[in-house]
Amino acid sequence: MQLRYSFRVYPDADQRTALAKAFGCARVVYNDALRARETARAQGQAFPTAGELSKKLITDAKRTPEREWLGGVSAVVLQQALRDADTAYRNFFDGLKGKRPKTGPPRFKSRKDRRQSARFTANARWKITGQGKLSLPKIGEVKVKWSRPLPSAPATVTLLKDAADRYFASFVVRTQDEPLTQTTDDVGIDLGLGHFAVLSEGTRVANPRFLRRAQRKLRKAQRALSRKAKGSKNRARARLGVARVHARVADARREFHHQLSTTIIRDNQAVYVEDLCVKGLGRTRLAKSVHDAGWAAFVSMLEYKAARYGRTFARVDRFLPSSQTCHTCWVVDGPKPLHVREWTCRACKAIHDRDVNASRVVLAAGRKLAGAREAES
Repeated sequence: MQLRYSFRVYPDADQRTALAKAFGCARVVYNDALRARETARAQGQAFPTAGELSKKLITDAKRTPEREWLGGVSAVVLQQALRDADTAYRNFFDGLKGKRPKTGPPRFKSRKDRRQSARFTANARWKITGQGKLSLPKIGEVKVKWSRPLPSAPATVTLLKDAADRYFASFVVRTQDEPLTQTTDDVGIDLGLGHFAVLSEGTRVANPRFLRRAQRKLRKAQRALSRKAKGSKNRARARLGVARVHARVADARREFHHQLSTTIIRDNQAVYVEDLCVKGLGRTRLAKSVHDAGWAAFVSMLEYKAARYGRTFARVDRFLPSSQTCHTCWVVDGPKPLHVREWTCRACKAIHDRDVNASRVVLAAGRKLAGAREAES
């Protein structure tokens, strides 16, 4: 399994300037590749190959006055920008063919984009020094805050700058699966907004509502931003203030997801969740609360951790009427408005907590789905 490890890096002033040049050159080459392919499409010609683009947009472009500054950064960064453009087109066409979820066509990158990146492969001869610094060509040795050791030697490193003006080094490394001791427990999970998660054995996990809790600080920062003149340095500093509030919220949410998903995977042999349509819920009046909860990211963590630690994971059908079905007699009792948190089954007269009952229905459906998969295999 491949996993991504990210570490905070602290470049000095000169290194920030060098990184800005790398980000800018990678962006220009990426945009040139998109423009060349869009021009070919408009003229009814075949898309230029990666080799043709590399020669035209990098090798030959460096010899022209308009693009000679491309020689100021590592050539590997420019080659990776071309590969990124090629990957973007491949993903777009695969989405049209139904091979993967649909994505929009590749778009041009702007110098005003808050997220910037540049990738270095082994050909760039980057390395981690004995002092724990990251040595990058034409940038120098950058200080890294190592929070944990890498499980294996990485082949590439991506330098990122986020909207909060923070820098990160991102490594994709191959890891070995680490199966945990088997248990006899399995669990169904009902995700919600009142409680973030309700487990089939009755445990309720409170919804932290990180964005709601930061609302006061966010309003203050946004109000300060609105008072600054556009294009001024004060506005740039105020924008950073807003971005840092959002960054703290995102970091806290991610940490909460990691801790909860690790606990659930560690304690249960099988985990079942409902395949929620988060994109659809994001268009309702609950959109802000849904995005604040971050269900999709949490379920993705459960899925990859289950695969890594030898657990069973399954998503049950999103159209399963989990809030309407009695888990005792399995009669579908009909729709229940959101304000109804407890209901009585008309068939067996059992009294149900809405969320606990839904999680037990998900558990039963997950067991059935897992049994069907085992029978097929």
